[in-house]
Amino acid sequence: MNTFSFSTSIEINAQPSVIFEALTDPAKVKQYLFGTEMKTDWKVGSPITYSGEWQGQTYEDKGTVLEYEQDKLIVSTYWSGMSGAEDKPENYQHVRYEVTPLNSGAQLTLTQENIGSQESADHSEENWKMVLGELKKLCEKYT
Repeated sequence: MNTFSFSTSIEINAQPSVIFEALTDPAKVKQYLFGTEMKTDWKVGSPITYSGEWQGQTYEDKGTVLEYEQDKLIVSTYWSGMSGAEDKPENYQHVRYEVTPLNSGAQLTLTQENIGSQESADHSEENWKMVLGELKKLCEKYT
């Protein structure tokens, strides 16, 4: 198991249900996650895939849904063919989305674990901060 990880949070002026819908609805995910097509049924143990094109290269990343609690929590494994890591269990990262209600909206905390290096963790965190900023804009459009 790799030891590098990060956690980042963002406050969103929207109800937890709106944020959760943005995390789980493929049409909404596509709007803030670089045009990615996400597919899953959100049942624990089910596969989850992310596919699309990035800088002229097609990709299909994948994982498994580990936990799912409506409007509160999603945990899944995640592996990217673009990572250069072999497709085997020890190379899958864990991604956790946790939605916590606040007085005016909610906080979304994203944690990613089992990252191969500090450099990769820092790069992922910067990407996620950008993605979460776009998710925030999308969610706040509906309030």
